Amino acid sequence: MRLPLPDPRELPRVLLGLPERVFGLLDSAEALIGRVDALLVRIEDTRQDAAAVVRRVDAIAADAEPLVGRLGGLLDRLEPSLTRLEPTLRTLADTTSPAEVAALVTMVDHLPELTRRLETEVLPIMATLGSVAPDMHDLLDVSRELNEMLGKLPGMGRIRKRVEEQQDEQQEQEALAEQRGPVA
Repeated sequence: MRLPLPDPRELPRVLLGLPERVFGLLDSAEALIGRVDALLVRIEDTRQDAAAVVRRVDAIAADAEPLVGRLGGLLDRLEPSLTRLEPTLRTLADTTSPAEVAALVTMVDHLPELTRRLETEVLPIMATLGSVAPDMHDLLDVSRELNEMLGKLPGMGRIRKRVEEQQDEQQEQEALAEQRGPVA
């Protein structure tokens, strides 16, 4: 590209305007250098912020690495069991109502008291049941003997017959009630 040369007659005017243009260019260059300096400061700040973020990420990664290893091992050990339990857990989740969950929580809350009572009241009674059986047999034998003696008393035949009729009637009423179903 060819630069136009000024007309020699305009040379004094051009030369007189030259310092003004040079100073204008210098002012523009100084402003540009100021903007470049500000940009360089911002770039350095960004670089320092990025370096800090990288250090934090490295620290987090260093802390997380052992945890990921532990979780991976735990997942490897539990995966077969969880896979087998998945259908059961899905069915449990689909069929359990909030009321049932609340009832289960209530039952779990009562377990310490139930355990205490089982140990202090129920188990001692069950331990004595082995000695109750012979006593029950003796009681049945005495009851049979008493029945035989009562049967020999005059008039007891009619009383026995009336008691048997009442028992038969009561059984018939219970059977009818069962056929009708529960009363609302």
